[in-house]
Amino acid sequence: MSRQHEHDRTHRRMLRRRAKAEQRTASLHGEAPSLLDELDAAAPSEALAPVADILDLARLLPRPLAWVLGGGGSYGAVQMGMVRALAGTDLAPDLVVGTSVGSLNGAVIAGDPARGPEKLAELWPQIERRDVFPGTIWANAIALRQNRTYLFDSGPLSDLITAQIPARRIEDLAVPFVAVATDLDTGQRVEIDSGELRSALLASAAIPGIYPWVERDGRRLVDGGLVANVPIGVAADRGARSILVLDCGTFGVQGRWAESLVAVVYQALIIAARQQVVRDLQIARELPIVYLPAPSTLTTTILDFGHTQALAAEAYDEAVTMLAALHLVDEPLAPGLYGVPPLKEDHPEVAPLIRW
Repeated sequence: MSRQHEHDRTHRRMLRRRAKAEQRTASLHGEAPSLLDELDAAAPSEALAPVADILDLARLLPRPLAWVLGGGGSYGAVQMGMVRALAGTDLAPDLVVGTSVGSLNGAVIAGDPARGPEKLAELWPQIERRDVFPGTIWANAIALRQNRTYLFDSGPLSDLITAQIPARRIEDLAVPFVAVATDLDTGQRVEIDSGELRSALLASAAIPGIYPWVERDGRRLVDGGLVANVPIGVAADRGARSILVLDCGTFGVQGRWAESLVAVVYQALIIAARQQVVRDLQIARELPIVYLPAPSTLTTTILDFGHTQALAAEAYDEAVTMLAALHLVDEPLAPGLYGVPPLKEDHPEVAPLIRW
């Protein structure tokens, strides 16, 4: 297949997604859809006519715009797909806030927003379970009997982070960046926005009992998901006037898949984190929050890095469809929630916030 033919196919897929978005929008207003019908009736040369490479969405969202990336272990591959979709828009971040795996993905984006999608696409297919959760559960469980307070050595994860981070210090990143962690002793949310980047990312991802805590500035820090798994409030507190959420979709995880110790611990964290996300979503009363759709039901576990490409591809398709639909909006977005978080059904207080 020639490169030009593949380019034309890509443009046609994008055009059809926009057409479907227009059809959905038109149906809400009782109007007859037109673009999709025209596309089906068009001659091949007309149907394959190039469309704009970049969706102009920045006109819809007031600045500063924050990207918020939530935690989710191996589900961080979902964010790779979302970021790839966002590369087709002009929604460059003015601030990046991340928790756990979202802090790692976020640091890559903050280091170089233009090349971040490419770097994540190179990184994620290479990650294997042993890079993040080394050894066997049984061998590590035996180590617990030796008064060790964690299952997995964070050395391999530290090596992975060191090899991938775009700067040594947070201040050297191209875009302001915050990694969210939790003070193990006080339970306070800790926002790390300066200093060594590697230890900040390790702290943000240090699931208690799974990884060792990270000593930083005299504090014992663990995973930020305990207090802010999707740190929308952090972005708002730092002056964001609009927020783009890249959630890994962990709130759609089915609990029956949590069959290992690590998965059970993480499922418990997810249950606790839901209340935080519901509280933070109330910020949509004051500013627009665009919540990109994640795969509706995740049936793998946070230990499983064998489905990276499938998760990323599904997230990409969902995000492109939503972004194409947003492109049809004429006026700047008013305060409200755009998109449907996967916790909506269990938390009816979220429904009144949804504008689209």
